[in-house]
Amino acid sequence: MDAARGISHPELVPELVKVTLLALIPAQAGCGVFLGNGDKTIVFYIDPAIGATIHGYLNGQGSPRPLTHDLYSDTLQAFGGRVSRLVIMHMEEDVYYARLILEAENEIMERKIVELDCRPSDGLAISARCGSPVYVAYELWEQLEDMSALLEQLQSQEDDGPFPPY
Repeated sequence: MDAARGISHPELVPELVKVTLLALIPAQAGCGVFLGNGDKTIVFYIDPAIGATIHGYLNGQGSPRPLTHDLYSDTLQAFGGRVSRLVIMHMEEDVYYARLILEAENEIMERKIVELDCRPSDGLAISARCGSPVYVAYELWEQLEDMSALLEQLQSQEDDGPFPPY
């Protein structure tokens, strides 16, 4: 599927796999994000600072001043919008691409759906902040290696780092 076509139009919506965040684990390449659906686990790496932000959101820890993801979420909410979902769409040359799907409805306009290109790390932070679901396009999901064994191995090492598994 051509990611530029988007997923807001029903006829263009790819099959999706709903995933949950299983763990955030520090690594030399940044922070490993493990997403899974109970049958399979995938991993990709993000900046450690965004990993810490996601970890904080998932544990109900706020920051003394609004972070960029807080500002974005608060602004969206002020305009009657919400984050509907994050969809990790495809990968090119080891770079993942995602779409953040927003919905808005207020006294000025009817229901509106907006789709934005975003980095998966930012999308995960915003989704964690808003409690929105995360999906992976089925075509991408099928291409990715199952990393369940790696996650189990890392969790069995009991590293008491700043990002415990969820």
